[in-house]
Amino acid sequence: MNLKPSFFDRRANTGRIPHDDFQAVENLAMELIRFLPRARNRPIVFVCIGTDRSTGDSLGPLVGSLLEEKDISSFHIYGTLDEPIHAVNLDERLKEITLKHHDPYIIGIDACLGRMKNVGVIQVGNGPVKPGAGVNKELPAVGDIHITGIVNVSGFMEFFVLQNTRLNLVMKMAKTIANGIYQASVLHSSGRLQELTQQEQKKTN
Repeated sequence: MNLKPSFFDRRANTGRIPHDDFQAVENLAMELIRFLPRARNRPIVFVCIGTDRSTGDSLGPLVGSLLEEKDISSFHIYGTLDEPIHAVNLDERLKEITLKHHDPYIIGIDACLGRMKNVGVIQVGNGPVKPGAGVNKELPAVGDIHITGIVNVSGFMEFFVLQNTRLNLVMKMAKTIANGIYQASVLHSSGRLQELTQQEQKKTN
């Protein structure tokens, strides 16, 4: 759980996507495509952080399990409900990943707390997620980029808030994130990544 979303709010290159927007899945996929490395031989690894012992903190492993069911061959997925990645084993699992994959491009996925108006928003941006930042835990930063979901309100009794976060919201957000990643994997494996990137660059020029 990353409890300091304001760190990402200051980044100009962070995409913010309401999970219930009718184009949320497509928008998330395109945000991911925008960040993915152009080198086809670089392994892309998703590290889904969290635990099923806390409703609010279960976003990461829920995404991991949903992706595992989709059997995405072009991406590597770590962190599921069966094998969660959390504060106790995070450092060990990151070492395993770096040993198994040469120069991996890592996307860290985690839940976070934020302002009331932003609850339900999915954020995609440059730089790592910092698990435990808001509860004074010294955990390693994860990811070349991050995907975070604001699951509830921050500022007071965070652990209590996490325990009382609605599973319905977390599940809906997890499905949106997993479907967005799946769409990005289809585009990536089909070789359309460079074509779509060029189209996006033309739009911004």
